[in-house]
Amino acid sequence: MSTIADNIASVRVRIARAATRCGLEGDRVDIVAVTKTRSIDEMEEAARCDVIALGENRVQEALSKWDSLASRSRIPWHLVGHLQKNKVKKAVEIFSCVQSVDSPELASVLDKACAAVGRRLGILLEVNIGEDPGKFGVSRAALEILAEGILQECSNLDLKGLMTVLPLGLDERGTRMLFASMRELRDETESRLGLSLPVLSMGMSGDFEYAVMEGSTMVRIGSAIFGGRIN
Repeated sequence: MSTIADNIASVRVRIARAATRCGLEGDRVDIVAVTKTRSIDEMEEAARCDVIALGENRVQEALSKWDSLASRSRIPWHLVGHLQKNKVKKAVEIFSCVQSVDSPELASVLDKACAAVGRRLGILLEVNIGEDPGKFGVSRAALEILAEGILQECSNLDLKGLMTVLPLGLDERGTRMLFASMRELRDETESRLGLSLPVLSMGMSGDFEYAVMEGSTMVRIGSAIFGGRIN
């Protein structure tokens, strides 16, 4: 196996061990390989392994890779970074899921762009669960209103769940508390709105095992698969 394949297999083992510690099932956790700065060859290797999608942080970088990789692999692409409204039209052309929807305005622009090309788009709502001023995401208090508005007004968006990025520098206790808060918020939102939000995208290379222990169903892994980022 290649180093990338070995690393993905290792991540899968770590997921299984973390899940077992909490009486959960590791095979219910999906892996998105985050491919910021990675080459087409590296992305193609990851696409052949045990990942459900490739994740890109920026629309412009994804566009620069799209034609080359789309002809070689049919794996879905997820946008996992912040989406500017002026990049929505291009994002709708290449991504099967936008994990970073965090405002009614962005949702509305996405919905209109999808309507223009006759497609539905999977979305996750990004929650700033750590209330970090340096992070994007809707607040806990505003989440229900955002979700309700999308359900009522955005017929071309398929709301699948929630996503979060934690503040830097947390210890295990702080990390697990915030991941547990995300799970509880997801459950409360499902109950209040009477809908299913099966995807809980939380956990990256440095904290995905804690995320799995607290109920994550999708982890976004970059350096643990590809090694250190290329600047």
